[in-house]
Amino acid sequence: QVQLVESGGGLVQAGGSLRLSCAASGRTFTSNSMGWFRQAPGKEREFVAAISWSTGRSYYADSVKGRFTISRDSAKNTVYLQIDSLKPEDTAVYYCAAKNFIGSVTRSREYDYWGQGTQVTVSS
Repeated sequence: QVQLVESGGGLVQAGGSLRLSCAASGRTFTSNSMGWFRQAPGKEREFVAAISWSTGRSYYADSVKGRFTISRDSAKNTVYLQIDSLKPEDTAVYYCAAKNFIGSVTRSREYDYWGQGTQVTVSS
């Protein structure tokens, strides 16, 4: 059993920044990778970024590359998503997720645990 708790969302003006946090507890030793996904009303859930716990290798969607940075603190079992140069199209509920096995990190169906989500709203 793994529990994920997200925090850091809020209302921000375009061009501003946020840092999202995801604190993991439970059997985190079973987790291979951690990912961030987002979903806006009327849209499909989309991959944002992911990171490997063991190697630290990171992956990004093309739409956020250069603006978003994923990182981890293994001692704290916490993953962060630094978001810079926010755009209105970044508005969505952001979810933290964990997967146990190697494979695709971009497909939501391959993840085993999910957080409750945190709302990010960007005003123009």
